[in-house]
Amino acid sequence: MKKILMSLLVLTIATVGFSQTAEKVIKFTQTKHNFGKIKQGVPVTYDFSFTNVSSQPLVIENATASCGCTTPTWPQKPVMKSQTDKVKAGFNAAAPGPFEKTVFVKVKGVDAPVELKISGEVLSAEDYAKQLKK
Repeated sequence: MKKILMSLLVLTIATVGFSQTAEKVIKFTQTKHNFGKIKQGVPVTYDFSFTNVSSQPLVIENATASCGCTTPTWPQKPVMKSQTDKVKAGFNAAAPGPFEKTVFVKVKGVDAPVELKISGEVLSAEDYAKQLKK
């Protein structure tokens, strides 16, 4: 019984020791972007720049959005050590009102996804025109 418990303890320690955290693999310049006031019906995009801070090639397995109004794109090829690239977050601005959306970036070898947030306020064409006159 002691051997089984000891084996499980060693296995648990080894697993925890080898698991990666996002901070050890990928470093984003920023993880939040506020578009401010934007015009309804005019899509906007923002590039979240990142650097591979690990010693291995970085692979982004996927990027998913919290809703269908946000469209992420990410590099399909591995990003080499110390190289930079970007995850692009597009927002369709279809409905007026304030918004906050999240893009979840899944990095190979990292359990928890990195969260990127975009926010702002979509204004109708009339309200947007009024805002420009101020």
